[in-house]
Amino acid sequence: MALPQPVYVISEEDYLTGEEASTIRHEYMDGQVYAMAGASDKHNLISSNANAFLNQNLPDECEVFVADMKVRIRLPRKLLFYYPDVVVSCADNDRKAYYREKPCLIIEVISSSTERQDRFEKFWAYQQIPTLQEYLLLEQEMKEATLFRRSREWQPEKYRSGEIYLESVRLTIPLDALYRRVRID
Repeated sequence: MALPQPVYVISEEDYLTGEEASTIRHEYMDGQVYAMAGASDKHNLISSNANAFLNQNLPDECEVFVADMKVRIRLPRKLLFYYPDVVVSCADNDRKAYYREKPCLIIEVISSSTERQDRFEKFWAYQQIPTLQEYLLLEQEMKEATLFRRSREWQPEKYRSGEIYLESVRLTIPLDALYRRVRID
């Protein structure tokens, strides 16, 4: 008879200390740690394009991070740390060295292995962040963006061409800028 596998739970402090020394990124879900897979060339290009456009066009009080900045989400009975592909925080009092708690915009690039988590689990968790105004999902196998806004009760808005106006940062971003140099088959 097979014995159940033990579940190892670590503290927030141990997780953060481990992440500082680790060469592999891990997400933290209520005491359990999950390694993250590497990203494709398309994924990297799209997130880099979003990061570059936002960094060049946002005011100095807004910080833009790509890939390695965690977002900490404290819920009544759960603590989560995720690594969004791009995170923007414009809050003066959100300056921890290794994570942010008050993002206004989060961008995730969808892959077949992360789609379910990005569209459901992370989306639900991100909605619990009071400062988050927009959540943008970018496909990597086709030129398509889905934007969710708190001001519109998180209803999806699809974009396949043209421009996306991001209310959270008062900026219009051309879809072509996000998909620059990305080869769509």
